[in-house]
Amino acid sequence: MSRSSKISQTDHSMCVTRGTADGITVEPEADNLLVWKCSVKGSVNGPYKTGTFHFKIELPTNFPFKAPNVTFLTKIYHPGINEEGHICVPILRDEWKPSVTLSTVLAVIQEKVNNPSPDDPFEPEIAALLKNDKAKFLATAKEYTKKYAM
Repeated sequence: MSRSSKISQTDHSMCVTRGTADGITVEPEADNLLVWKCSVKGSVNGPYKTGTFHFKIELPTNFPFKAPNVTFLTKIYHPGINEEGHICVPILRDEWKPSVTLSTVLAVIQEKVNNPSPDDPFEPEIAALLKNDKAKFLATAKEYTKKYAM
């Protein structure tokens, strides 16, 4: 089975449509279906509301038996996304299962971006600020969004 045929038909259709669904855009690289250029818009109710955050999804050669690698390309002030752009979500680590669809991965990423939480952080200092001084966290997140994601 070729690497590109390992992508489920639903995920492949979503990938090929190159459309926007609920604030998420997905576009496969022209010469490699295993690398997707994606973006997520901040929700209207949070500190990221004016921003568009770009990231890429790289599917490993043994996908779906191994989780995809997600890297944010847009800098974001978030307790669950580190300086290198890696996102901390269990579904991409110890909770990965081959039955998880790429549509689910995208939904989890969108949820994580738009609902920052101090639990299970990649950036403990940012998580502590969110927990102990939410106003300062929100101001800094808005500042980063304005500077990097507009």
